[in-house]
Amino acid sequence: MDSDAALQIRLAGQVGPTGRPLPDFPEPQPLTSHGPARIIAMCNQKGGVGKTTTTINLGAALAEVGRRVLLVDFDPQGALSVGLGIPAHELDVTIYNLLTERGHDVREVIRRTKVEGLDIIPANIDLSAAEVQLVGEVAREQILARVLRPVVDDYDVVLIDCQPSLGLLTVNALTAAHGVIIPLECEFFAMRGVALLVETIEKITDRLNPRLQVDGILATMYDGRTLHSREVVASVVEHFGDDVFHTVISRTVKFPDASLAAEPLTTYDASHKGADAYRQLARELIARGGAA
Repeated sequence: MDSDAALQIRLAGQVGPTGRPLPDFPEPQPLTSHGPARIIAMCNQKGGVGKTTTTINLGAALAEVGRRVLLVDFDPQGALSVGLGIPAHELDVTIYNLLTERGHDVREVIRRTKVEGLDIIPANIDLSAAEVQLVGEVAREQILARVLRPVVDDYDVVLIDCQPSLGLLTVNALTAAHGVIIPLECEFFAMRGVALLVETIEKITDRLNPRLQVDGILATMYDGRTLHSREVVASVVEHFGDDVFHTVISRTVKFPDASLAAEPLTTYDASHKGADAYRQLARELIARGGAA
């Protein structure tokens, strides 16, 4: 189906994969100025649910509509950096140094990507030592917020790709953030950890960051041909209602192909339905007020 036909279906309010009528998310208006950024943590303590893929492609889709986007690789595996062609293992200064050492200028650590308007603070395996080193720091949960403060006015959106854990690094991300997007694999075992994550978010909202809110739960790796995927999405909507994005990300081999090419799917195969899904997610996030 071509994009024009798909748009007509959306306009008709057809029931989407979440079982709700799919709204028409308008094309975002161009911005007349930039900043301050809204900071969003991409968070789920379960690995392999699409956090990094979503960070890359949502960031690229937001950049396509004129937003200045900063990605923060906050996972010691450094997949976000590698996925955008940044040789993070060769870098002397990364997010790790910004967290643990004084005297670094965050602007000198930021790297441009091949996508116009999309920048990244890279990470590598050094970050795995940060949790131990930060334990004894004063206000240890607020260190990332301090690191990002000098550049918040330069961007419209900051997306933090969290590691699959609820440790001190993730707590730092949630303390720095205005919102959380929870990618959720369409698989029953993946649902079990969401309640724990929501509980953690509520604790951080109560104790550390009262502005924090859940921007949405994003169903990923969806396969509409299987009853299992459809039942998982229905169950998530039943439990979380309007917190679930209307946009659903389907499973496709094109995502790993784009990662190997070290670019977002939005540029690797711009007309692919997976790229269109992330463009729709960007429009939905902006329409919900989750991004400028």
